[in-house]
Amino acid sequence: MTDLVPLLQQAYQNRASLLETLHAEETNCYRLFHGTNEGMAGLTIDRYGPQLLIQSFHDSLNEMQVAEIEAFYSILFSTEEIIYNDRSASNSRRQDANDERSLTLVGQELGVNYRVKGKHSGQDPFLFLDMRVGRRYIKAHAANKSVLNLFSYTCGVGLCAAIAGAETVVNVDFAERNLAIGKENSELNNLSSEQIKFIQSDFFTAVKQFAGIPVKQRIRRGQKPRTFPRLEQQQFDIVYLDPPRWAKSHFGTVDLIRDYPSVLKPSLLATKEGGTLICTNNVAKVPMDEWLDVVKRCAEKAGRPIQNIELLTPESDFPSPDGQSPLKIAVLHL
Repeated sequence: MTDLVPLLQQAYQNRASLLETLHAEETNCYRLFHGTNEGMAGLTIDRYGPQLLIQSFHDSLNEMQVAEIEAFYSILFSTEEIIYNDRSASNSRRQDANDERSLTLVGQELGVNYRVKGKHSGQDPFLFLDMRVGRRYIKAHAANKSVLNLFSYTCGVGLCAAIAGAETVVNVDFAERNLAIGKENSELNNLSSEQIKFIQSDFFTAVKQFAGIPVKQRIRRGQKPRTFPRLEQQQFDIVYLDPPRWAKSHFGTVDLIRDYPSVLKPSLLATKEGGTLICTNNVAKVPMDEWLDVVKRCAEKAGRPIQNIELLTPESDFPSPDGQSPLKIAVLHL
């Protein structure tokens, strides 16, 4: 059995400078242990404000190991709840003996309040911590801009844009429960419906309407066409595109390995000339250079050539010794 405590101690020491900065920025949500690169592959430990979230993706932890983790961090900060999610089964589904729903708590990142809940009806935490660098960028650049947040999940990017003083913020997600948490987050930050909007919609129907592209759908014999929200054509100063690895609907397929242009092209056309498109790819086996080549070619074919590309790298609580983080973020200046 791996002796966990020395690994936890070293990981915490490695973060000392970052945590000092984050605490000064009113952040108490961050990764404490990134096991893949810190000595125990498949184990992650995250702080979400008053909650400690332990997740195992390769091998289950035993009660003694969970107790060791709990004892180590209880000395460093106070917790209201400690959650252990075993996700070591195939397809990374939780394997909880007692799938009890956890407390509904609040964490902070960069001064923004977020709903946090370690166990809920979904699979993942309400806030993806490696995307902090993207939310930080939006918070610094969204003032007086119109912002479209695609695959918005619980709307963290949209919150940061609204708090930064964006002129318009539109969050689009297919899942009503994700947007419900986004609305809770909005209320936690005292944002009004004039500052931030939420659209429950398939990605393809929303972004194509914004981009002025005809919406097509697959209709099997005997089926009626699917309805979808009708939206006016509109372009945005900033578009944030954070798609899942794969998803399929009646209106299109998201496939970050084989067909990134299917999500990128309409997003480019929904971005104003001279605007900024921030796009991501979270598939580890897709190399950065190959992905950027696809992005550049797609932009040229779409008639929206890229003037400049900035790359954003997840912050140091997500260490990557080879510099190749699974999460790739490119800021495209058009």
